[in-house]
Amino acid sequence: MAWRSVFVSFDNLTEPCCGLLRFQLSAILRRKSTNIRLSPTPKTPSYSYFHWMKINMGSTSSGRFMEIIVLAIILTATTTATMEAAQAKARCQSQCGNLSVPYPFGTEDGCFMDTQFFIKCDESVEPPKALLQNSTIDVLHIDLDAGELRILNWAGSDCYNSSGSSFRFSTWLRSGLYNISSTKNKLTAIGCDTYAFITGSIGQDYATGCLSLCDEISDVINESCSGIGCCQASIPRGVRDYEISLASYYNHARVLSFNPCSHAFVVEEGEYEFSASHLNNSGEDWKLPMILDWTIGDQSCSEAKKDPETYACKENTICREPENGNGYLCKCGNGLQGNPYLSNGCQDIDECETLRPCSSTCHNTFGGFYCSCPKGYEGDGRRDGSGCSPIVNHHNWKLHITQTAIG
Repeated sequence: MAWRSVFVSFDNLTEPCCGLLRFQLSAILRRKSTNIRLSPTPKTPSYSYFHWMKINMGSTSSGRFMEIIVLAIILTATTTATMEAAQAKARCQSQCGNLSVPYPFGTEDGCFMDTQFFIKCDESVEPPKALLQNSTIDVLHIDLDAGELRILNWAGSDCYNSSGSSFRFSTWLRSGLYNISSTKNKLTAIGCDTYAFITGSIGQDYATGCLSLCDEISDVINESCSGIGCCQASIPRGVRDYEISLASYYNHARVLSFNPCSHAFVVEEGEYEFSASHLNNSGEDWKLPMILDWTIGDQSCSEAKKDPETYACKENTICREPENGNGYLCKCGNGLQGNPYLSNGCQDIDECETLRPCSSTCHNTFGGFYCSCPKGYEGDGRRDGSGCSPIVNHHNWKLHITQTAIG
């Protein structure tokens, strides 16, 4: 069985789009012994979101293979352009380099809700780089539905030489109105003579940390952060500003030959894999992804709705309150997609076209759909339900049996 892989970007697209792509590709390949597999692969070196499309070519010609690629690119480009046009505020920049910038975020005055949502687009580099407000923190992804920012932040290091002197690269974050996600990040420390702690404020001062020790590099287990060469600690809920501090018991004198430095950072869970080789790294250029939570203001949904002038959720939306911190978020209602923070930003999903849910006739409605069976058939008409079956006239059948018996 011969498989070819096509790498197609679906950044910020929803599953209905991918369902449509599956359908269109299936139509092209219907008369061939060809299968399509479409699966998300969110972890890529550039931290974008993509889908791998694996195609079992079978007897498919190279010309038909090119037709598949062209269709995938056209569908992706068309749908991406449509979605991005609806995501940004009118006459505002919707893209900075590889980052889509949806409202309430924006790159210039008049394009963001308030300064919390300002994204600086550094166009002095190629491709342009999106930065959080006026900082040097890279913004990798903005998630409207989850209320999350994915950023790159520096690691902190504490290094020693043979005389016991140290040089340090500290790491800290002043996140303003953003909370550091307590469910999706971990404090991580690396070293064999290392203790790290994170301090900050959640209404009151707090501190937490972990300890990592080892005597020989042979003690270290790759991919394990259990306290031997690498340790991790959870982040408290509701943390905004933080600073990471590193310290050593013996100035790394006992492990200097293979571990001159300690490192510590807050990193998105699952995005750092420990290796013994990291013990001999200076860490000067380490930047790792982490997740920040964002919300609108600090009011609850019920409080915010009392003032229609400032309430951020537009028509056909649902207001929800996050678990990590104050404020609220908006989302499009069921069966709708788009940007809930823009007027007319939530548009109907045509499930009949994107999902093909009916075995017979599909009727799209605003925010939903229903299936119907043709005359003489009964059932729910759904592919995942009872479908449509011929109606059996039980009354005539019983009458025929009775007449036959009497005769």
